[in-house]
Amino acid sequence: MTTILLTVLGMVIFFVGLLVSIAWHELGHLSTAKLFGVRVPQYMVGFGPTIWSRKKGETEYGIKAIPLGGYIRMIGMFPPGKDGRVEARSTSPWRGMIEDARSAAYEEIRPGDETRMFYTRTPWKRVIVMFAGPFMNLILAIALFFVYLMGFGIREETNVVSSVQKCVIAASEQRDDCKAGDPAAPAAAAGLRAGDRILSVGGVNTTEWNDLSDAIRVRAGQQDVPIVVDRKGERLTLQADITTNKVIKKDDRGMPVRGEYVNAGFLGFAPASGVFRQDFGDSIVWMGDRVEDAFDGLIALPSKIPALWDAAFGDGPREDDSPMGVIGAARVGGEIVTLDIPASQQVAGFVFVVAGFNLSLFLFNMLPLLPLDGGHIAGALWESVRRNVARVFRRPDPGPFDVAKLMPAAYVVAAVFVCFTLLVGIADVVNPVRIS
Repeated sequence: MTTILLTVLGMVIFFVGLLVSIAWHELGHLSTAKLFGVRVPQYMVGFGPTIWSRKKGETEYGIKAIPLGGYIRMIGMFPPGKDGRVEARSTSPWRGMIEDARSAAYEEIRPGDETRMFYTRTPWKRVIVMFAGPFMNLILAIALFFVYLMGFGIREETNVVSSVQKCVIAASEQRDDCKAGDPAAPAAAAGLRAGDRILSVGGVNTTEWNDLSDAIRVRAGQQDVPIVVDRKGERLTLQADITTNKVIKKDDRGMPVRGEYVNAGFLGFAPASGVFRQDFGDSIVWMGDRVEDAFDGLIALPSKIPALWDAAFGDGPREDDSPMGVIGAARVGGEIVTLDIPASQQVAGFVFVVAGFNLSLFLFNMLPLLPLDGGHIAGALWESVRRNVARVFRRPDPGPFDVAKLMPAAYVVAAVFVCFTLLVGIADVVNPVRIS
């Protein structure tokens, strides 16, 4: 019962962070829209039935029942039809989509609003309004990552020996038990012990794990390699015959590459790990790597759909880097609270999850596709290009670009997103990503 209550508590904490992130995103749109004089009738966090609202000035602020998004409603999101008015309904389903979108943008037009509509603002102002939402998520992600890195610290492998392996086992075999015929591990034969701090290998100083790992890997097959260790304050020099083994491949940042192996030098011990606070410079580098990883993950999403389908409806495993939705993230939040770790590390876990969620929101919303913010930004930029080209060639001003004409494509994109979200949600329920 206690575990269940803690899990629910963790999920509630995550949803609070989610709501704050959504509200922060919409605040970016709201503040810049008001700055440029656009009338905003509604600012809502969530979808579905309204559970609380209050009107202040000309804007209604509220919270809705389903915490899976939010929105602000600006008047005049799309320009009027060719006749200067909202066009009459058409029997064409595609034309109907366009006119429905245009009609919704004009529902709350009041006398005096003619100069306060979104489409009447210059393209650069519309870009700022639409970019402000994702940018708020980026700012929040950066701030939370700094808190996580410099306030709590990250777990890193060190040059201290945690345990010594008895035999040589290829990493690709994914087993821990020794079998008959497995050769003895060089570390055990050299007399390496748990608790030893490895200071150098073959004359190369190894103050960090990656330095130590690289020094071992490049010495495959070398014998009598001097290994200097600190053992309870005493400096000792051991001699090791470094063997060749199949180990996990590392990328150019020293990170393991999932499912890929290389033949390299092998000693046979597990490093101890610890939590270390990062300085400002290391934090910037770390965040840059995470942005690159998140961008690569976004690009790779289509290629992960087959494995995700197999994990949801078949007997396939759910990979650690599998796409995860709100349900999965909430489950991770619930799992963090139940972990047998210090409370400070539990808080750090929540900070990391919410920071990563905001980074994903930024990148996702910047895709140049309607109905995402990036789609509206692309429309405003295209309008600016058209008008500037017309000005250069002394042609008539083509007027505002009618983004409403792209609504059929926007509905297709939205349908794809909905289907993908449902698939991820099902996988999160029946075969979730676990951190323990």
